Order: sequence, then structure tokens, then C-alpha cells
Amino acid sequence: MNAPRVHVKSTELLSDNWGTLTKYTYNFLRRDGLVETQTREVYNRGNGAVVLPYDPVRGTILLTRQFRLPAFVVHQEPMLIEACAGLLDDNDAETTARKETEEELGYRLRDIERVFDLFMSPGSVTERLAFFIAIYDPTDKVSAGGGHEHEGEDIEVLEVTLDEAMTMIAEQRIVDAKTIILLQHLKLKQLSR
Repeated sequence: MNAPRVHVKSTELLSDNWGTLTKYTYNFLRRDGLVETQTREVYNRGNGAVVLPYDPVRGTILLTRQFRLPAFVVHQEPMLIEACAGLLDDNDAETTARKETEEELGYRLRDIERVFDLFMSPGSVTERLAFFIAIYDPTDKVSAGGGHEHEGEDIEVLEVTLDEAMTMIAEQRIVDAKTIILLQHLKLKQLSR
């Protein structure tokens, strides 16, 4: 991490609950040579993994629908349709993707491909997500899914075609960035064959 243009002057922990919220005051050397003091807040809740299971024979994908408080508090539809995802905690990204797929969707994955790692909101959040595409078929189902009730999860499993999901993006029924990124990646991959 080489950042000779930045010198942190102070940090202040504002919250340490589900993640940490820290206020940073730092000097930033601008491109024009001036040094500017800036203050920003950074939220760190850890890194995660997201996976989009795809059945190439039937052309279907697996998604989740669940309540999201941030959407609710800004008066948007709070039941978001998303790709399966979770925080890494003490696991590596692939292990997390497999574990979350089994817990949330009820499927045990066989073939899984890591496609990229991305920052989701680098202006204020440290989280970096590992993105995966995985192959599944109906025989991979091991449970009803739905997440863990003791973690406050109440997840609906959706199985739709890739084309239906693309329509859902166009109609703004899917508004989650990580999900749109994976759906568009899969569609482009399919079109390039």
C-alpha cells in the first residue's frame, strides 16, 4: 500500500457495532502540488463473496429476495432481489460462496469460477467482493434454503431464466449492483459463445 500523497493526521472511531465507522483526517497532496487537509468517514465491515448459480441446460439462475433496511429507510422497495452473498468472516472467498449458496439457496455447488474482485462503494466503504459464477442443476438441491433464522435471515429463493432476470434489470425490479454485474457478465459470456 504505497500512498505517498496521503498522510493520516488522526483517526477517530465513531462506531464499532456490526462493522467499524472511523473518521479520518489526513493531508492529501493534490496533482497541482498543493496539500489539502480532508476529513472522511470510512465504514469497514469486512470483505465478502457473491455467487450466481447458472443451469446452462435449462437457462435458469438462482437468486434471493430479502428485506434490506437501507432501502427501506430511503423509501425504496425493501425486498431486494440479489445474487447469493455473504461476508468472508474467517473463510476464504470460495468457501464463503459455497457455504452461502447452501444456506441461502439450498444447493451444493460443484463447478465454481471466480470472475473478478471489486470494490462496491469505494468512496466510503472498504468492502471488496469476490464474484463467482457456478454451474448447478436440480440434483444439487440439498435443502429448501432460506438462510439461518437465528441470524435474522428470511430469504426467498427465486429460480428464473437469465432472460427473465435481464428483463427484471430493465424494469428496475433488480436494482442491486453486485447482482446486475454478475447477470451482465453471464449474459456477455453466453453471447460470446
